Amino acid sequence: MRRVVVRNAALRWPVRLPDSIRNQRINAVERRAKYLLVHLDTGGLIVHLGMSGHLSVVPTGSTPAKHDHVDFELDDARTVRLTDPRRFGSLHWQPLPVDDHWLLRDLGVEPLSDDFDGGHLAVRARGRRVAVKSFLMDSRVVVGVGNIYANEALFIAGIRPRIAAGRLSRPRLAALADAVKATLQSAIQSGGTTLRDFVGSDGRPGYFVHELSVYGRGGEPCRRCDTILKEVRLNGRGTVYCPRCQH
Repeated sequence: MRRVVVRNAALRWPVRLPDSIRNQRINAVERRAKYLLVHLDTGGLIVHLGMSGHLSVVPTGSTPAKHDHVDFELDDARTVRLTDPRRFGSLHWQPLPVDDHWLLRDLGVEPLSDDFDGGHLAVRARGRRVAVKSFLMDSRVVVGVGNIYANEALFIAGIRPRIAAGRLSRPRLAALADAVKATLQSAIQSGGTTLRDFVGSDGRPGYFVHELSVYGRGGEPCRRCDTILKEVRLNGRGTVYCPRCQH
């Protein structure tokens, strides 16, 4: 990477990058939770795209638009450009080891990994009075389970969102872990869930929204039993469930 050009440092947190990252080699790019990690020789860039951010590849020297805040100039006359109209995203530098950064060090397991199962949930849920939906969305327990997918997974597992996590048996927690994996895998196959301005890397929207069983359907009949779905607020988030299928 030849250099990084920061036009607007006022993202969610101020962008502060050392001069030493110039001319460092990009050794790997990976994802951890909602963060993209760009591994360089002496550390890593931690990128969060927020609600509306995206990365694009453009020829180096291309005229930036209003919301093009950061350029990562490569050696092959191409530039990876960070665009973020709402500026809810972030960009951090962390010297090795990258996992020591405060955004990463307390993160839970990845939901599609072998580490995420009923046993993991049982250990983390023991004695907890927090509602299971809030528990499932806690990134210290498991990462990547947002509001939409928590609603859907709980429906598949037949679990009411407000029940205390610590009251659930290990078999029910195992069913919930399986439901989370099934929900996320279906969403990935459908290209994600487009509610506003999200598009995938191919410019197409996500179509999982057409497969949602409960999220956004409060007051409508359950697709499984025709009971009217209930909608409540749980920790400020819209929560929809079937009073018959979930208990």
